[in-house]
Amino acid sequence: MYPTPLYAPAGHGAFTDVYEPAEDSFLLMDALEKDAERLKGSRPSVCLEVGSGSGVISAFLASVVGPGALYLCTDVNPAAAQCTLQTARCNHLQLQPVITDLVQCLLPRLNGKVDVLVFNPPYVVTPSDEVNENQKRSVMLHSQNHGLFYLVTVSENHPIVDVLRDSGLNGELCLTRQAGHERLSILRFSKSSLSTTGSQEPS
Repeated sequence: MYPTPLYAPAGHGAFTDVYEPAEDSFLLMDALEKDAERLKGSRPSVCLEVGSGSGVISAFLASVVGPGALYLCTDVNPAAAQCTLQTARCNHLQLQPVITDLVQCLLPRLNGKVDVLVFNPPYVVTPSDEVNENQKRSVMLHSQNHGLFYLVTVSENHPIVDVLRDSGLNGELCLTRQAGHERLSILRFSKSSLSTTGSQEPS
Protein backbone atom coordinates (compact mmCIF):
# COMPACT_ATOMS: atom_id res chain seq x y z
CA MET A 1 0.00 0.00 0.00
CA TYR A 2 1.24 3.46 -0.92
CA PRO A 3 0.39 6.30 1.50
CA THR A 4 -1.10 9.57 0.30
CA PRO A 5 1.81 11.98 -0.14
CA LEU A 6 2.10 15.09 1.97
CA TYR A 7 0.95 18.06 -0.07
CA ALA A 8 1.11 21.83 0.10
CA PRO A 9 -1.99 23.60 1.51
CA ALA A 10 -3.94 23.95 -1.75
CA GLY A 11 -7.05 26.07 -1.36
CA HIS A 12 -5.53 28.11 1.47
CA GLY A 13 -3.21 31.09 1.94
CA ALA A 14 -0.91 31.70 -1.01
CA PHE A 15 -2.51 28.72 -2.75
CA THR A 16 -6.15 29.80 -2.39
CA ASP A 17 -6.69 29.52 -6.16
CA VAL A 18 -5.15 26.05 -6.42
CA TYR A 19 -7.49 23.04 -6.63
CA GLU A 20 -7.55 21.15 -3.35
CA PRO A 21 -7.41 17.33 -3.61
CA ALA A 22 -10.92 15.85 -3.40
CA GLU A 23 -12.78 12.62 -4.20
CA ASP A 24 -11.65 12.63 -7.82
CA SER A 25 -8.00 13.03 -6.79
CA PHE A 26 -8.15 10.15 -4.34
CA LEU A 27 -9.94 7.89 -6.84
CA LEU A 28 -7.19 8.60 -9.36
CA MET A 29 -4.53 7.70 -6.80
CA ASP A 30 -6.41 4.48 -6.04
CA ALA A 31 -6.40 3.65 -9.76
CA LEU A 32 -2.65 4.27 -10.00
CA GLU A 33 -2.11 2.08 -6.94
CA LYS A 34 -4.26 -0.66 -8.51
CA ASP A 35 -2.01 -0.51 -11.59
CA ALA A 36 1.22 -0.24 -9.58
CA GLU A 37 2.79 -3.43 -10.93
CA ARG A 38 1.86 -2.56 -14.50
CA LEU A 39 3.27 0.95 -14.10
CA LYS A 40 6.52 -0.23 -12.55
CA GLY A 41 6.85 -3.04 -15.08
CA SER A 42 6.64 -0.61 -17.99
CA ARG A 43 9.67 1.31 -16.65
CA PRO A 44 8.45 4.71 -17.83
CA SER A 45 10.96 7.40 -18.70
CA VAL A 46 8.57 10.36 -19.03
CA CYS A 47 5.42 10.89 -16.94
CA LEU A 48 3.16 13.87 -17.56
CA GLU A 49 0.29 15.22 -15.46
CA VAL A 50 -1.91 17.80 -17.17
CA GLY A 51 -3.38 20.29 -14.69
CA SER A 52 -1.30 19.29 -11.66
CA GLY A 53 -2.89 21.64 -9.11
CA SER A 54 -1.34 20.71 -5.76
CA GLY A 55 1.00 18.15 -7.34
CA VAL A 56 -0.27 15.33 -5.13
CA ILE A 57 -1.10 13.04 -8.09
CA SER A 58 2.37 13.33 -9.60
CA ALA A 59 3.91 12.87 -6.15
CA PHE A 60 1.89 9.69 -5.72
CA LEU A 61 2.82 8.45 -9.19
CA ALA A 62 6.49 9.12 -8.42
CA SER A 63 6.22 7.11 -5.20
CA VAL A 64 4.87 4.17 -7.24
CA VAL A 65 7.19 4.34 -10.26
CA GLY A 66 10.35 5.55 -8.53
CA PRO A 67 13.04 8.15 -9.26
CA GLY A 68 14.05 6.81 -12.68
CA ALA A 69 11.43 8.81 -14.59
CA LEU A 70 11.05 12.49 -15.45
CA TYR A 71 7.85 13.90 -13.94
CA LEU A 72 6.42 16.87 -15.84
CA CYS A 73 3.46 18.72 -14.30
CA THR A 74 1.62 21.33 -16.35
CA ASP A 75 -0.76 23.99 -15.07
CA VAL A 76 -1.80 27.38 -16.40
CA ASN A 77 -1.80 28.78 -12.85
CA PRO A 78 1.65 29.93 -11.59
CA ALA A 79 0.46 29.37 -8.00
CA ALA A 80 -0.21 25.72 -8.87
CA ALA A 81 3.35 25.39 -10.16
CA GLN A 82 4.67 26.74 -6.85
CA CYS A 83 2.29 24.47 -4.93
CA THR A 84 3.53 21.45 -6.91
CA LEU A 85 7.13 22.38 -6.12
CA GLN A 86 6.33 22.60 -2.41
CA THR A 87 4.58 19.23 -2.53
CA ALA A 88 7.67 17.76 -4.19
CA ARG A 89 9.90 19.15 -1.45
CA CYS A 90 7.59 17.78 1.27
CA ASN A 91 8.07 14.29 -0.17
CA HIS A 92 11.74 14.61 -1.22
CA LEU A 93 10.79 14.11 -4.87
CA GLN A 94 11.80 15.72 -8.14
CA LEU A 95 8.75 17.12 -9.98
CA GLN A 96 9.11 19.55 -12.87
CA PRO A 97 6.25 22.10 -13.08
CA VAL A 98 5.61 23.72 -16.46
CA ILE A 99 3.37 26.80 -16.66
CA THR A 100 1.32 26.30 -19.81
CA ASP A 101 -2.27 25.87 -20.95
CA LEU A 102 -2.79 22.09 -20.95
CA VAL A 103 0.12 20.78 -23.10
CA GLN A 104 0.44 23.72 -25.47
CA CYS A 105 4.15 24.48 -25.00
CA LEU A 106 5.14 20.79 -25.01
CA LEU A 107 3.86 20.01 -28.50
CA PRO A 108 5.17 18.78 -30.85
CA ARG A 109 8.43 18.07 -28.98
CA LEU A 110 6.92 15.41 -26.73
CA ASN A 111 4.81 13.68 -29.38
CA GLY A 112 5.30 9.93 -28.97
CA LYS A 113 7.61 10.36 -25.98
CA VAL A 114 5.28 10.23 -22.93
CA ASP A 115 4.99 6.86 -21.20
CA VAL A 116 2.37 7.76 -18.57
CA LEU A 117 -0.14 10.58 -19.08
CA VAL A 118 -2.55 11.63 -16.31
CA PHE A 119 -5.39 14.15 -16.58
CA ASN A 120 -8.03 15.10 -14.02
CA PRO A 121 -10.24 17.72 -15.71
CA PRO A 122 -13.28 19.32 -14.11
CA TYR A 123 -15.67 16.36 -14.18
CA VAL A 124 -18.39 17.73 -16.40
CA VAL A 125 -19.93 16.20 -19.49
CA THR A 126 -17.27 16.25 -22.19
CA PRO A 127 -18.07 18.60 -25.10
CA SER A 128 -16.60 18.02 -28.56
CA ASP A 129 -13.76 20.49 -28.00
CA GLU A 130 -12.65 18.59 -24.89
CA VAL A 131 -12.64 15.37 -26.92
CA ASN A 132 -10.39 17.10 -29.44
CA GLU A 133 -8.05 18.22 -26.65
CA ASN A 134 -7.79 14.63 -25.41
CA GLN A 135 -6.92 13.53 -28.93
CA LYS A 136 -4.08 16.08 -28.93
CA ARG A 137 -2.80 14.74 -25.62
CA SER A 138 -3.06 11.13 -26.76
CA VAL A 139 -0.56 11.64 -29.61
CA MET A 140 2.09 12.26 -26.95
CA LEU A 141 1.92 8.64 -25.79
CA HIS A 142 4.88 6.37 -26.47
CA SER A 143 3.48 3.51 -28.57
CA GLN A 144 6.56 1.29 -28.33
CA ASN A 145 6.48 1.38 -24.54
CA HIS A 146 2.72 0.71 -24.33
CA GLY A 147 1.98 4.27 -23.19
CA LEU A 148 -0.81 4.65 -20.62
CA PHE A 149 -3.29 7.52 -20.31
CA TYR A 150 -5.43 7.85 -17.14
CA LEU A 151 -8.44 10.16 -17.42
CA VAL A 152 -10.94 11.13 -14.69
CA THR A 153 -14.52 11.28 -16.00
CA VAL A 154 -18.14 11.01 -14.97
CA SER A 155 -20.34 8.28 -16.41
CA GLU A 156 -21.61 10.63 -19.11
CA ASN A 157 -18.07 10.87 -20.46
CA HIS A 158 -17.75 7.21 -21.41
CA PRO A 159 -18.41 7.84 -25.15
CA ILE A 160 -14.91 9.29 -25.21
CA VAL A 161 -13.67 5.67 -25.35
CA ASP A 162 -15.22 5.30 -28.79
CA VAL A 163 -13.82 8.63 -29.98
CA LEU A 164 -10.25 7.97 -28.83
CA ARG A 165 -10.35 4.48 -30.34
CA ASP A 166 -10.16 6.28 -33.68
CA SER A 167 -6.84 7.75 -32.47
CA GLY A 168 -5.45 4.25 -31.93
CA LEU A 169 -6.12 4.02 -28.19
CA ASN A 170 -7.74 1.09 -26.41
CA GLY A 171 -9.93 2.39 -23.57
CA GLU A 172 -11.27 0.55 -20.55
CA LEU A 173 -12.76 1.30 -17.16
CA CYS A 174 -10.07 1.08 -14.49
CA LEU A 175 -12.00 2.16 -11.38
CA THR A 176 -15.31 3.77 -10.49
CA ARG A 177 -16.89 5.23 -7.34
CA GLN A 178 -19.96 7.21 -6.31
CA ALA A 179 -19.16 10.75 -5.14
CA GLY A 180 -22.23 12.65 -4.01
CA HIS A 181 -24.63 12.95 -6.94
CA GLU A 182 -22.02 11.92 -9.51
CA ARG A 183 -20.36 8.64 -10.34
CA LEU A 184 -16.67 9.22 -10.97
CA SER A 185 -14.68 6.89 -13.17
CA ILE A 186 -11.05 6.47 -14.14
CA LEU A 187 -10.64 5.48 -17.77
CA ARG A 188 -7.38 3.88 -18.83
CA PHE A 189 -6.23 4.23 -22.42
CA SER A 190 -3.32 2.35 -23.90
CA LYS A 191 -1.58 1.99 -27.24
CA SER A 192 -0.92 -1.61 -26.27
CA SER A 193 -3.27 -4.38 -27.33
CA LEU A 194 -2.83 -5.91 -23.89
CA SER A 195 -5.50 -5.37 -21.24
CA THR A 196 -5.21 -5.59 -17.50
CA THR A 197 -6.93 -8.41 -15.66
CA GLY A 198 -9.97 -7.18 -13.79
CA SER A 199 -10.65 -4.26 -16.09
CA GLN A 200 -14.01 -3.80 -17.72
CA GLU A 201 -15.57 -1.92 -20.57
CA PRO A 202 -17.41 1.29 -19.58
CA SER A 203 -21.17 0.84 -19.56
